This record gives sequence, C-alpha cells and structure tokens, in this order.
Amino acid sequence: MEWYLTVIRDNYANFSGRARRKEYWLFVLIQIGIFVVLLTINSFLDELMDIQLGSIIFFIYILGTLVPWLALNVRRLHDTGKSGGYIFINLIPIIGRIWYIVLMATNGDHGHNAYGADPKGDPFEEIEEIGTHTTQ
Repeated sequence: MEWYLTVIRDNYANFSGRARRKEYWLFVLIQIGIFVVLLTINSFLDELMDIQLGSIIFFIYILGTLVPWLALNVRRLHDTGKSGGYIFINLIPIIGRIWYIVLMATNGDHGHNAYGADPKGDPFEEIEEIGTHTTQ
C-alpha cells in the first residue's frame, strides 16, 4: 500500500525521473483491487437507488487518479530509456497494448540514463560500503 500512497501523495504530477517495475506493478495491482471494490459497490448501489451513485463515485476516483497514473507510466518508460511519448503505443489495437505491457515489464536501465539516476540505486556503492566496513 505504501507504493500506492507514494505515487498518489508524493509523485502526483511528477512526470520526470524514473520509476521501478516494483512501484509500477504494485500500483497497478492496488488499482485493480480498488476498481473491483468500486465496481462491486457500483452494482449494489445501482440496484438500490434510481441514481447512478456508484458510477459517479467510480468516475470521480478515475478522474482523481488519472494524473498520477499517467505520470507513473511516463516515469516507468523513462526507466527503460524511452520517452513518455511511447505511452501512445496503447492506441495501436492489440499489438500496441501487448508491446506496452512488455515495455512495462522490461528491466530498467542500470545506472544513470538520460532521465535520471537508477531508482534502485547504485549496487556498487553498497558493495564499496560493505568493503570499507570489513577492512576496518
């Protein structure tokens, strides 16, 4: 849940930098869970009321999470060394969506790239730090 809150709270409209696969896929997983809950509530409310209250709640939620969702996708593309414009691959029917899922699942560039530092950090810094502690 912390990854979800970090995207919503700390990186709401942050389109720069990079996002790890873990951040992306945990956000996706929680989004799917929230969608299932909201759609279930929607179906119950639609049966109980004449107005589409459940649909309104779902629509408001989608509007509220649209910007961080887009920002996270752009940052994830940056992690693989791609421009945020690659998000439009989704507009290509079937093949575009498959290609995009592969891009999102691809390991990010190791080390610094044109979009910033590796969000996983530099593994050599940790190795050097461990080495200095063992030699003392």
